[in-house]
Amino acid sequence: MQRPDITAGKMTISDMVDILAENFGNSIGLEYHELGIRHNFRQLRELWDQVAKGLMALGIARGDKVAIWANNLPEWVYTQYGSARMGAVLVTVNTNYRSSELEYLLRQSDATTLILTGGVREPYEYIRILNTVCPGIADSRPGNLSEKNLPFLKNILYLGKENIAGMYNWDEVLRRGETVTDPEFQARRAQLRPDDVINMQYTSGTTGFPKGVMLSHTNLIGNALSMAECMKLTSDDTMCIPVPFFHCFGCVIGTLTCMVSGAAMAPVTSFSAADVLRTVEASRCTALLGVPTMFIAEFEEMDRQAYDTSSLRTGVMAGSTCPVEVMRRVIEDMGAKEMTIVYGQTEASPGITQTRDHDSLELKTTTVGRALPHVEVKIVDPVTGEELPVGQQGELCTRGYHVMKGYYKMPEATARAVDKDNWLHTGDLGVMDANGYCSITGRIKDMIIRGGENIYPREIEEFLYLHPKVKDVQVVGVPSRKYGEEVAAFILLKPREEATDKEMAAFCRERISFHKIPKYFFFVDQFPTTASGKIQKYKLREIAKTRLEGC
Repeated sequence: MQRPDITAGKMTISDMVDILAENFGNSIGLEYHELGIRHNFRQLRELWDQVAKGLMALGIARGDKVAIWANNLPEWVYTQYGSARMGAVLVTVNTNYRSSELEYLLRQSDATTLILTGGVREPYEYIRILNTVCPGIADSRPGNLSEKNLPFLKNILYLGKENIAGMYNWDEVLRRGETVTDPEFQARRAQLRPDDVINMQYTSGTTGFPKGVMLSHTNLIGNALSMAECMKLTSDDTMCIPVPFFHCFGCVIGTLTCMVSGAAMAPVTSFSAADVLRTVEASRCTALLGVPTMFIAEFEEMDRQAYDTSSLRTGVMAGSTCPVEVMRRVIEDMGAKEMTIVYGQTEASPGITQTRDHDSLELKTTTVGRALPHVEVKIVDPVTGEELPVGQQGELCTRGYHVMKGYYKMPEATARAVDKDNWLHTGDLGVMDANGYCSITGRIKDMIIRGGENIYPREIEEFLYLHPKVKDVQVVGVPSRKYGEEVAAFILLKPREEATDKEMAAFCRERISFHKIPKYFFFVDQFPTTASGKIQKYKLREIAKTRLEGC
Protein backbone atom coordinates (compact mmCIF):
# COMPACT_ATOMS: atom_id res chain seq x y z
CA MET A 1 0.00 0.00 0.00
CA GLN A 2 1.88 3.04 -1.30
CA ARG A 3 1.24 6.52 -2.64
CA PRO A 4 3.45 8.44 -5.08
CA ASP A 5 5.40 11.41 -3.74
CA ILE A 6 3.41 14.08 -5.55
CA THR A 7 3.05 17.71 -4.44
CA ALA A 8 0.75 20.32 -5.95
CA GLY A 9 2.36 23.57 -7.03
CA LYS A 10 5.83 22.11 -7.41
CA MET A 11 5.37 19.86 -10.42
CA THR A 12 3.51 19.39 -13.68
CA ILE A 13 1.37 16.48 -14.81
CA SER A 14 4.35 15.53 -16.99
CA ASP A 15 6.58 15.31 -13.89
CA MET A 16 3.95 13.16 -12.21
CA VAL A 17 4.00 10.71 -15.12
CA ASP A 18 7.75 10.24 -14.60
CA ILE A 19 7.31 9.64 -10.87
CA LEU A 20 4.75 6.92 -11.55
CA ALA A 21 6.80 5.24 -14.29
CA GLU A 22 9.97 5.24 -12.20
CA ASN A 23 8.46 4.23 -8.84
CA PHE A 24 5.34 2.25 -9.78
CA GLY A 25 6.41 1.09 -13.23
CA ASN A 26 5.17 -2.50 -12.93
CA SER A 27 1.81 -1.58 -11.39
CA ILE A 28 -1.22 -1.61 -13.67
CA GLY A 29 -2.23 1.97 -14.44
CA LEU A 30 -4.97 1.46 -17.05
CA GLU A 31 -7.27 -1.49 -17.58
CA TYR A 32 -10.19 -1.75 -20.01
CA HIS A 33 -11.95 -5.03 -19.24
CA GLU A 34 -14.30 -4.72 -22.22
CA LEU A 35 -11.39 -4.12 -24.65
CA GLY A 36 -8.83 -6.49 -23.13
CA ILE A 37 -6.34 -3.65 -22.53
CA ARG A 38 -3.90 -3.63 -19.60
CA HIS A 39 -0.95 -1.24 -19.33
CA ASN A 40 1.41 -0.65 -16.44
CA PHE A 41 2.69 2.85 -15.68
CA ARG A 42 5.95 2.28 -17.55
CA GLN A 43 4.08 1.21 -20.67
CA LEU A 44 1.73 4.15 -20.29
CA ARG A 45 4.60 6.62 -20.23
CA GLU A 46 5.86 5.15 -23.50
CA LEU A 47 2.38 5.51 -25.04
CA TRP A 48 1.97 9.06 -23.73
CA ASP A 49 5.37 10.04 -25.10
CA GLN A 50 4.44 8.66 -28.53
CA VAL A 51 1.29 10.79 -28.48
CA ALA A 52 3.22 13.86 -27.27
CA LYS A 53 5.73 13.52 -30.09
CA GLY A 54 2.93 12.94 -32.60
CA LEU A 55 1.26 16.19 -31.57
CA MET A 56 4.58 18.02 -31.79
CA ALA A 57 5.09 16.61 -35.29
CA LEU A 58 1.81 18.26 -36.31
CA GLY A 59 3.33 21.60 -35.36
CA ILE A 60 1.38 21.98 -32.12
CA ALA A 61 3.16 24.41 -29.80
CA ARG A 62 3.12 24.80 -26.04
CA GLY A 63 -0.17 26.46 -25.10
CA ASP A 64 -1.96 25.57 -28.35
CA LYS A 65 -5.51 24.29 -27.89
CA VAL A 66 -6.23 20.66 -28.77
CA ALA A 67 -9.93 19.73 -28.63
CA ILE A 68 -11.07 16.13 -28.16
CA TRP A 69 -14.58 14.91 -29.04
CA ALA A 70 -14.97 11.28 -28.08
CA ASN A 71 -16.39 8.98 -25.46
CA ASN A 72 -14.22 7.18 -22.88
CA LEU A 73 -11.90 5.52 -25.39
CA PRO A 74 -8.31 4.52 -24.52
CA GLU A 75 -7.13 7.25 -26.92
CA TRP A 76 -8.85 9.83 -24.71
CA VAL A 77 -6.59 8.84 -21.81
CA TYR A 78 -3.57 8.67 -24.13
CA THR A 79 -4.38 12.20 -25.36
CA GLN A 80 -5.06 13.60 -21.88
CA TYR A 81 -1.60 12.75 -20.60
CA GLY A 82 0.21 12.85 -23.95
CA SER A 83 -0.87 16.46 -24.51
CA ALA A 84 0.18 17.32 -20.94
CA ARG A 85 3.65 15.87 -21.65
CA MET A 86 4.23 18.38 -24.49
CA GLY A 87 2.35 21.39 -23.11
CA ALA A 88 -0.78 21.66 -25.25
CA VAL A 89 -4.05 22.74 -23.63
CA LEU A 90 -6.63 19.95 -23.81
CA VAL A 91 -10.11 21.29 -24.62
CA THR A 92 -12.82 18.79 -23.75
CA VAL A 93 -15.89 18.55 -25.99
CA ASN A 94 -19.21 17.26 -24.69
CA THR A 95 -20.15 14.08 -26.58
CA ASN A 96 -23.73 15.38 -26.85
CA TYR A 97 -22.69 18.47 -28.82
CA ARG A 98 -24.17 19.16 -32.20
CA SER A 99 -23.19 21.57 -34.96
CA SER A 100 -23.87 24.98 -33.41
CA GLU A 101 -22.29 24.01 -30.08
CA LEU A 102 -19.23 22.46 -31.70
CA GLU A 103 -18.64 25.46 -33.96
CA TYR A 104 -18.90 27.86 -31.03
CA LEU A 105 -16.42 25.88 -28.91
CA LEU A 106 -13.86 25.50 -31.70
CA ARG A 107 -14.06 29.20 -32.55
CA GLN A 108 -14.08 30.58 -28.99
CA SER A 109 -11.25 28.30 -27.79
CA ASP A 110 -8.98 29.09 -30.77
CA ALA A 111 -8.48 25.34 -31.16
CA THR A 112 -5.76 24.44 -33.65
CA THR A 113 -6.58 20.74 -33.60
CA LEU A 114 -9.68 18.58 -33.22
CA ILE A 115 -9.37 14.91 -32.29
CA LEU A 116 -12.60 12.99 -32.81
CA THR A 117 -14.10 9.55 -32.98
CA GLY A 118 -16.50 8.64 -35.75
CA GLY A 119 -19.50 8.90 -33.48
CA VAL A 120 -21.06 7.64 -30.28
CA ARG A 121 -24.63 6.74 -31.22
CA GLU A 122 -24.05 6.24 -34.95
CA PRO A 123 -20.81 5.14 -36.67
CA TYR A 124 -20.08 8.40 -38.52
CA GLU A 125 -22.35 10.98 -36.85
CA TYR A 126 -19.44 13.17 -35.69
CA ILE A 127 -17.89 13.14 -39.15
CA ARG A 128 -21.20 14.23 -40.63
CA ILE A 129 -21.65 17.01 -38.05
CA LEU A 130 -18.08 18.24 -38.51
CA ASN A 131 -18.56 18.44 -42.26
CA THR A 132 -21.47 20.83 -41.76
CA VAL A 133 -19.24 23.03 -39.56
CA CYS A 134 -16.17 22.71 -41.81
CA PRO A 135 -17.45 22.02 -45.34
CA GLY A 136 -13.95 22.38 -46.80
CA ILE A 137 -12.39 19.40 -45.02
CA ALA A 138 -12.72 16.96 -47.90
CA ASP A 139 -10.96 19.38 -50.26
CA SER A 140 -8.03 20.13 -47.97
CA ARG A 141 -4.83 18.24 -47.22
CA PRO A 142 -4.45 16.98 -43.62
CA GLY A 143 -2.95 19.74 -41.50
CA ASN A 144 -3.95 22.48 -43.96
CA LEU A 145 -7.61 23.10 -43.17
CA SER A 146 -8.70 26.65 -43.99
CA GLU A 147 -12.12 27.79 -42.78
CA LYS A 148 -12.98 31.49 -42.44
CA ASN A 149 -15.19 30.90 -39.43
CA LEU A 150 -12.47 28.84 -37.68
CA PRO A 151 -9.18 30.59 -38.52
CA PHE A 152 -7.07 28.70 -35.97
CA LEU A 153 -8.23 25.17 -36.82
CA LYS A 154 -5.70 23.34 -39.01
CA ASN A 155 -5.57 19.68 -37.92
CA ILE A 156 -8.34 17.09 -37.78
CA LEU A 157 -7.26 13.79 -36.20
CA TYR A 158 -9.59 10.83 -36.63
CA LEU A 159 -9.58 8.07 -34.00
CA GLY A 160 -9.90 5.22 -36.43
CA LYS A 161 -8.00 3.13 -38.95
CA GLU A 162 -9.73 4.48 -42.05
CA ASN A 163 -8.25 7.22 -44.17
CA ILE A 164 -10.79 10.06 -44.34
CA ALA A 165 -10.24 12.97 -46.71
CA GLY A 166 -8.68 15.99 -45.03
CA MET A 167 -7.95 14.14 -41.78
CA TYR A 168 -5.02 12.37 -40.18
CA ASN A 169 -5.76 9.05 -38.55
CA TRP A 170 -4.41 8.03 -35.14
CA ASP A 171 -1.70 5.63 -36.35
CA GLU A 172 -0.44 8.16 -38.91
CA VAL A 173 0.09 10.76 -36.18
CA LEU A 174 1.99 8.27 -34.02
CA ARG A 175 4.22 7.44 -37.02
CA ARG A 176 4.86 11.13 -37.66
CA GLY A 177 5.93 11.42 -34.03
CA GLU A 178 8.93 9.20 -34.77
CA THR A 179 10.48 12.18 -36.56
CA VAL A 180 10.63 14.15 -33.29
CA THR A 181 13.95 13.50 -31.52
CA ASP A 182 14.31 12.87 -27.80
CA PRO A 183 16.30 16.12 -27.30
CA GLU A 184 13.49 18.08 -29.01
CA PHE A 185 10.94 16.40 -26.79
CA GLN A 186 12.95 17.01 -23.61
CA ALA A 187 13.47 20.65 -24.58
CA ARG A 188 9.70 21.08 -24.86
CA ARG A 189 9.13 19.39 -21.51
CA ALA A 190 11.68 21.68 -19.88
CA GLN A 191 9.52 24.69 -20.83
CA LEU A 192 6.49 23.50 -18.84
CA ARG A 193 5.56 25.17 -15.55
CA PRO A 194 3.12 24.13 -12.77
CA ASP A 195 1.06 27.27 -13.25
CA ASP A 196 0.56 26.69 -17.00
CA VAL A 197 -3.01 26.21 -18.19
CA ILE A 198 -3.26 22.59 -19.31
CA ASN A 199 -7.02 22.00 -19.56
CA MET A 200 -10.06 23.97 -20.73
CA GLN A 201 -13.60 22.82 -20.08
CA TYR A 202 -16.69 24.66 -21.22
CA THR A 203 -19.42 25.58 -18.81
CA SER A 204 -22.49 27.65 -19.61
CA GLY A 205 -23.94 30.63 -17.80
CA THR A 206 -27.43 32.01 -17.45
CA THR A 207 -26.32 35.36 -18.87
CA GLY A 208 -24.35 34.28 -21.91
CA PHE A 209 -22.74 31.58 -23.99
CA PRO A 210 -20.49 28.78 -22.70
CA LYS A 211 -17.24 29.89 -21.07
CA GLY A 212 -13.88 28.13 -21.29
CA VAL A 213 -12.66 27.41 -17.75
CA MET A 214 -8.85 27.54 -17.67
CA LEU A 215 -7.29 24.99 -15.30
CA SER A 216 -3.58 24.62 -14.54
CA HIS A 217 -1.38 21.69 -13.53
CA THR A 218 -1.52 23.03 -9.96
CA ASN A 219 -5.33 23.36 -9.99
CA LEU A 220 -5.81 19.80 -11.20
CA ILE A 221 -3.10 17.97 -9.27
CA GLY A 222 -4.04 19.73 -6.02
CA ASN A 223 -7.73 18.95 -6.39
CA ALA A 224 -7.08 15.33 -7.29
CA LEU A 225 -4.78 14.95 -4.27
CA SER A 226 -7.43 16.37 -1.93
CA MET A 227 -10.21 14.10 -3.19
CA ALA A 228 -7.94 11.04 -3.26
CA GLU A 229 -7.03 11.74 0.37
CA CYS A 230 -10.72 11.76 1.33
CA MET A 231 -11.16 8.38 -0.39
CA LYS A 232 -7.89 7.04 1.07
CA LEU A 233 -6.80 5.87 -2.39
CA THR A 234 -3.46 4.05 -2.73
CA SER A 235 -1.65 1.89 -5.27
CA ASP A 236 -3.77 -1.04 -4.07
CA ASP A 237 -6.94 0.52 -5.49
CA THR A 238 -8.66 0.19 -8.86
CA MET A 239 -11.33 2.71 -9.86
CA CYS A 240 -14.18 2.00 -12.26
CA ILE A 241 -14.81 5.19 -14.29
CA PRO A 242 -18.13 5.14 -16.20
CA VAL A 243 -18.68 8.91 -16.03
CA PRO A 244 -17.67 10.86 -19.17
CA PHE A 245 -14.09 12.03 -19.52
CA PHE A 246 -15.22 15.35 -21.00
CA HIS A 247 -16.50 16.29 -17.52
CA CYS A 248 -14.19 17.09 -14.62
CA PHE A 249 -15.94 14.14 -12.96
CA GLY A 250 -14.30 11.78 -15.43
CA CYS A 251 -10.92 13.36 -16.12
CA VAL A 252 -10.15 14.72 -12.64
CA ILE A 253 -12.19 12.82 -10.02
CA GLY A 254 -11.64 9.83 -12.30
CA THR A 255 -8.30 9.47 -14.06
CA LEU A 256 -6.34 12.08 -12.13
CA THR A 257 -7.23 10.91 -8.60
CA CYS A 258 -5.95 7.50 -9.73
CA MET A 259 -2.74 9.01 -11.07
CA VAL A 260 -1.90 10.96 -7.91
CA SER A 261 -2.53 7.79 -5.87
CA GLY A 262 -0.82 5.21 -8.07
CA ALA A 263 -4.20 3.50 -8.43
CA ALA A 264 -5.41 1.74 -11.58
CA MET A 265 -7.96 3.34 -13.90
CA ALA A 266 -10.69 1.00 -15.12
CA PRO A 267 -12.85 3.05 -17.52
CA VAL A 268 -16.06 2.02 -19.28
CA THR A 269 -16.22 3.39 -22.84
CA SER A 270 -19.93 4.28 -22.72
CA PHE A 271 -22.21 3.89 -19.74
CA SER A 272 -24.28 0.76 -19.42
CA ALA A 273 -25.12 -0.70 -16.03
CA ALA A 274 -24.11 -4.20 -17.13
CA ASP A 275 -20.70 -3.02 -18.44
CA VAL A 276 -20.03 -1.18 -15.19
CA LEU A 277 -20.86 -4.19 -13.06
CA ARG A 278 -18.87 -6.54 -15.29
CA THR A 279 -15.88 -4.21 -14.99
CA VAL A 280 -16.19 -3.99 -11.20
CA GLU A 281 -16.35 -7.77 -10.97
CA ALA A 282 -13.59 -8.62 -13.46
CA SER A 283 -11.13 -5.90 -12.41
CA ARG A 284 -11.89 -6.25 -8.70
CA CYS A 285 -12.55 -2.52 -8.50
CA THR A 286 -12.36 -0.95 -5.06
CA ALA A 287 -13.79 2.42 -6.12
CA LEU A 288 -16.74 3.41 -8.32
CA LEU A 289 -17.91 6.77 -9.66
CA GLY A 290 -21.38 7.83 -10.76
CA VAL A 291 -24.37 10.14 -10.49
CA PRO A 292 -27.43 8.82 -8.63
CA THR A 293 -29.23 7.82 -11.84
CA MET A 294 -26.26 5.60 -12.78
CA PHE A 295 -26.34 3.83 -9.42
CA ILE A 296 -30.11 3.34 -9.72
CA ALA A 297 -29.62 1.69 -13.13
CA GLU A 298 -26.91 -0.53 -11.65
CA PHE A 299 -29.24 -1.66 -8.87
CA GLU A 300 -31.90 -2.56 -11.44
CA GLU A 301 -29.29 -4.65 -13.29
CA MET A 302 -28.19 -6.30 -10.02
CA ASP A 303 -31.82 -7.21 -9.34
CA ARG A 304 -31.92 -9.06 -12.67
CA GLN A 305 -28.52 -10.76 -12.49
CA ALA A 306 -25.94 -11.50 -9.82
CA TYR A 307 -22.61 -9.64 -9.86
CA ASP A 308 -19.75 -9.79 -7.39
CA THR A 309 -19.18 -6.24 -6.13
CA SER A 310 -17.60 -7.30 -2.83
CA SER A 311 -14.30 -5.65 -3.79
CA LEU A 312 -15.88 -2.17 -3.66
CA ARG A 313 -14.88 0.07 -0.77
CA THR A 314 -15.19 3.71 -1.80
CA GLY A 315 -15.87 6.08 -4.67
CA VAL A 316 -17.73 9.29 -5.43
CA MET A 317 -21.37 10.04 -6.03
CA ALA A 318 -21.98 13.55 -7.37
CA GLY A 319 -24.10 15.53 -9.80
CA SER A 320 -27.27 15.79 -7.72
CA THR A 321 -28.59 15.08 -4.23
CA CYS A 322 -28.27 11.45 -3.20
CA PRO A 323 -31.54 9.84 -2.03
CA VAL A 324 -31.21 7.93 1.25
CA GLU A 325 -32.30 4.63 -0.29
CA VAL A 326 -29.72 4.92 -3.07
CA MET A 327 -26.85 5.47 -0.64
CA ARG A 328 -28.14 2.69 1.61
CA ARG A 329 -28.04 0.25 -1.31
CA VAL A 330 -24.55 1.43 -2.32
CA ILE A 331 -23.36 0.62 1.19
CA GLU A 332 -25.37 -2.55 1.87
CA ASP A 333 -25.86 -4.18 -1.55
CA MET A 334 -22.71 -3.03 -3.37
CA GLY A 335 -20.51 -3.13 -0.28
CA ALA A 336 -19.02 0.36 -0.80
CA LYS A 337 -19.22 1.32 2.87
CA GLU A 338 -16.86 4.29 2.43
CA MET A 339 -18.63 5.88 -0.56
CA THR A 340 -18.31 9.69 -0.56
CA ILE A 341 -20.29 12.65 -1.87
CA VAL A 342 -18.51 15.47 -3.73
CA TYR A 343 -19.86 18.93 -4.46
CA GLY A 344 -18.12 21.25 -6.85
CA GLN A 345 -18.10 22.97 -10.19
CA THR A 346 -15.74 23.14 -13.14
CA GLU A 347 -14.42 26.53 -12.00
CA ALA A 348 -13.10 24.79 -8.85
CA SER A 349 -11.26 21.99 -10.70
CA PRO A 350 -14.00 20.69 -9.68
CA GLY A 351 -14.11 19.59 -6.00
CA ILE A 352 -15.04 22.00 -3.20
CA THR A 353 -16.52 19.82 -0.46
CA GLN A 354 -16.57 16.08 0.18
CA THR A 355 -17.92 13.73 2.80
CA ARG A 356 -15.38 11.49 4.48
CA ASP A 357 -15.12 7.71 4.35
CA HIS A 358 -16.77 6.96 7.71
CA ASP A 359 -19.35 9.76 7.79
CA SER A 360 -22.87 8.68 8.74
CA LEU A 361 -25.58 7.80 6.25
CA GLU A 362 -27.37 10.99 7.28
CA LEU A 363 -24.37 13.19 6.48
CA LYS A 364 -23.92 11.46 3.11
CA THR A 365 -27.53 12.10 2.12
CA THR A 366 -28.35 15.47 3.70
CA THR A 367 -25.05 17.28 3.12
CA VAL A 368 -22.34 17.54 0.47
CA GLY A 369 -19.60 17.19 3.06
CA ARG A 370 -17.09 19.69 4.36
CA ALA A 371 -14.28 21.61 2.70
CA LEU A 372 -11.60 19.54 1.00
CA PRO A 373 -8.11 19.61 2.55
CA HIS A 374 -6.38 22.97 1.93
CA VAL A 375 -9.64 24.52 0.64
CA GLU A 376 -11.59 27.38 2.24
CA VAL A 377 -15.40 27.55 2.17
CA LYS A 378 -17.72 30.22 3.52
CA ILE A 379 -21.38 31.20 3.25
CA VAL A 380 -22.05 34.86 2.44
CA ASP A 381 -25.01 37.17 2.06
CA PRO A 382 -25.58 37.28 -1.74
CA VAL A 383 -26.35 41.00 -1.57
CA THR A 384 -23.82 42.40 0.92
CA GLY A 385 -21.09 39.76 0.58
CA GLU A 386 -20.77 39.55 4.38
CA GLU A 387 -19.99 36.14 5.87
CA LEU A 388 -23.01 34.60 7.58
CA PRO A 389 -23.11 32.67 10.86
CA VAL A 390 -23.66 28.91 11.13
CA GLY A 391 -27.11 27.79 10.02
CA GLN A 392 -27.97 30.77 7.85
CA GLN A 393 -28.59 30.38 4.12
CA GLY A 394 -26.43 32.30 1.69
CA GLU A 395 -24.15 31.91 -1.31
CA LEU A 396 -21.40 29.29 -1.01
CA CYS A 397 -17.97 30.72 -1.85
CA THR A 398 -14.61 28.99 -1.97
CA ARG A 399 -10.94 29.95 -2.12
CA GLY A 400 -7.70 28.02 -2.59
CA TYR A 401 -5.32 26.31 -5.01
CA HIS A 402 -8.33 24.83 -6.87
CA VAL A 403 -9.92 28.05 -8.14
CA MET A 404 -9.60 28.42 -11.92
CA LYS A 405 -7.21 30.83 -13.58
CA GLY A 406 -10.22 32.40 -15.27
CA TYR A 407 -12.53 32.14 -18.27
CA TYR A 408 -10.70 32.15 -21.60
CA LYS A 409 -10.91 35.58 -23.25
CA MET A 410 -13.67 36.65 -20.84
CA PRO A 411 -12.11 38.95 -18.22
CA GLU A 412 -15.41 40.56 -17.21
CA ALA A 413 -17.07 37.19 -16.59
CA THR A 414 -13.99 36.10 -14.64
CA ALA A 415 -14.20 39.22 -12.44
CA ARG A 416 -17.86 38.47 -11.70
CA ALA A 417 -17.05 34.89 -10.69
CA VAL A 418 -13.83 35.46 -8.70
CA ASP A 419 -13.65 38.53 -6.47
CA LYS A 420 -10.62 40.68 -5.63
CA ASP A 421 -9.82 38.48 -2.61
CA ASN A 422 -9.77 35.36 -4.85
CA TRP A 423 -13.07 33.93 -3.57
CA LEU A 424 -14.98 31.98 -6.23
CA HIS A 425 -18.70 32.76 -6.02
CA THR A 426 -20.49 29.53 -6.94
CA GLY A 427 -23.98 30.97 -7.46
CA ASP A 428 -25.34 28.16 -5.26
CA LEU A 429 -27.25 28.75 -2.03
CA GLY A 430 -26.17 26.71 0.95
CA VAL A 431 -26.10 26.32 4.71
CA MET A 432 -23.11 25.30 6.83
CA ASP A 433 -23.42 23.56 10.19
CA ALA A 434 -21.18 23.91 13.23
CA ASN A 435 -18.88 21.12 11.97
CA GLY A 436 -18.39 22.71 8.57
CA TYR A 437 -20.74 20.35 6.69
CA CYS A 438 -22.64 22.10 3.90
CA SER A 439 -26.07 21.53 2.44
CA ILE A 440 -26.98 22.98 -0.96
CA THR A 441 -30.43 24.53 -0.66
CA GLY A 442 -30.98 26.13 -4.04
CA ARG A 443 -29.48 28.11 -6.88
CA ILE A 444 -29.23 31.84 -7.16
CA LYS A 445 -29.71 31.44 -10.87
CA ASP A 446 -32.05 29.02 -12.50
CA MET A 447 -29.71 26.25 -13.58
CA ILE A 448 -31.39 22.93 -14.29
CA ILE A 449 -29.69 19.66 -13.29
CA ARG A 450 -30.92 16.73 -15.37
CA GLY A 451 -29.34 13.39 -14.49
CA GLY A 452 -26.13 15.09 -13.35
CA GLU A 453 -25.90 17.35 -16.43
CA ASN A 454 -25.96 21.10 -15.82
CA ILE A 455 -28.38 22.81 -18.19
CA TYR A 456 -28.59 26.58 -18.46
CA PRO A 457 -31.96 28.02 -19.50
CA ARG A 458 -30.54 31.11 -21.21
CA GLU A 459 -28.60 28.99 -23.70
CA ILE A 460 -31.74 27.05 -24.71
CA GLU A 461 -33.83 30.22 -24.79
CA GLU A 462 -31.42 31.95 -27.16
CA PHE A 463 -31.44 28.90 -29.40
CA LEU A 464 -35.25 28.68 -29.51
CA TYR A 465 -35.42 32.39 -30.38
CA LEU A 466 -33.96 31.36 -33.75
CA HIS A 467 -37.17 29.54 -34.66
CA PRO A 468 -39.08 31.78 -37.11
CA LYS A 469 -42.39 31.31 -35.28
CA VAL A 470 -41.12 32.12 -31.79
CA LYS A 471 -41.72 35.59 -30.36
CA ASP A 472 -40.47 34.92 -26.83
CA VAL A 473 -39.48 31.91 -24.74
CA GLN A 474 -38.71 31.09 -21.13
CA VAL A 475 -37.12 27.83 -20.01
CA VAL A 476 -37.45 26.32 -16.51
CA GLY A 477 -36.79 23.04 -14.77
CA VAL A 478 -39.61 20.80 -13.59
CA PRO A 479 -39.32 17.83 -11.19
CA SER A 480 -38.58 14.38 -12.60
CA ARG A 481 -38.43 11.11 -10.68
CA LYS A 482 -35.93 9.63 -13.08
CA TYR A 483 -33.57 12.55 -13.78
CA GLY A 484 -34.19 14.94 -10.88
CA GLU A 485 -35.31 17.64 -13.30
CA GLU A 486 -36.53 17.92 -16.89
CA VAL A 487 -36.50 20.93 -19.21
CA ALA A 488 -39.76 22.76 -19.93
CA ALA A 489 -40.10 25.61 -22.45
CA PHE A 490 -42.87 28.22 -22.31
CA ILE A 491 -43.29 29.73 -25.77
CA LEU A 492 -45.03 32.85 -27.03
CA LEU A 493 -45.67 32.52 -30.74
CA LYS A 494 -45.68 35.38 -33.20
CA PRO A 495 -49.12 36.67 -34.30
CA ARG A 496 -51.13 34.23 -36.43
CA GLU A 497 -48.55 31.45 -36.02
CA GLU A 498 -49.25 27.91 -34.84
CA ALA A 499 -46.80 25.23 -33.73
CA THR A 500 -46.69 21.83 -32.06
CA ASP A 501 -44.45 20.08 -29.55
CA LYS A 502 -43.14 17.78 -32.29
CA GLU A 503 -42.24 20.71 -34.53
CA MET A 504 -40.25 22.39 -31.76
CA ALA A 505 -38.48 19.17 -30.77
CA ALA A 506 -37.57 18.52 -34.40
CA PHE A 507 -36.10 22.04 -34.65
CA CYS A 508 -33.83 21.25 -31.70
CA ARG A 509 -32.78 17.79 -32.80
CA GLU A 510 -29.30 17.57 -34.37
CA ARG A 511 -28.63 21.21 -33.44
CA ILE A 512 -28.39 21.08 -29.64
CA SER A 513 -27.55 18.24 -27.27
CA PHE A 514 -30.37 15.77 -26.67
CA HIS A 515 -30.39 16.38 -22.90
CA LYS A 516 -31.00 20.11 -23.50
CA ILE A 517 -34.03 19.53 -25.75
CA PRO A 518 -37.12 20.44 -23.69
CA LYS A 519 -39.22 17.45 -22.75
CA TYR A 520 -42.24 19.72 -22.43
CA PHE A 521 -43.39 22.65 -24.59
CA PHE A 522 -46.14 24.92 -23.29
CA PHE A 523 -47.63 27.48 -25.69
CA VAL A 524 -48.87 30.50 -23.75
CA ASP A 525 -50.30 33.97 -24.43
CA GLN A 526 -48.26 35.74 -21.75
CA PHE A 527 -45.72 35.22 -18.98
CA PRO A 528 -46.37 36.01 -15.31
CA THR A 529 -44.45 39.17 -14.39
CA THR A 530 -43.77 41.45 -11.46
CA ALA A 531 -45.06 45.01 -11.37
CA SER A 532 -41.79 46.11 -12.92
CA GLY A 533 -42.15 43.63 -15.77
CA LYS A 534 -39.65 41.01 -14.59
CA ILE A 535 -40.68 37.48 -15.55
CA GLN A 536 -41.41 35.26 -12.56
CA LYS A 537 -39.86 31.92 -13.40
CA TYR A 538 -40.97 30.36 -10.15
CA LYS A 539 -44.58 30.88 -11.26
CA LEU A 540 -43.79 29.22 -14.59
CA ARG A 541 -42.47 26.21 -12.68
CA GLU A 542 -45.69 26.12 -10.66
CA ILE A 543 -47.79 26.31 -13.85
CA ALA A 544 -45.78 23.48 -15.42
CA LYS A 545 -46.17 21.26 -12.35
CA THR A 546 -49.93 21.90 -12.27
CA ARG A 547 -50.35 21.09 -15.95
CA LEU A 548 -48.23 17.93 -15.70
CA GLU A 549 -50.11 16.70 -12.64
CA GLY A 550 -53.30 17.00 -14.64
CA CYS A 551 -51.96 14.83 -17.48
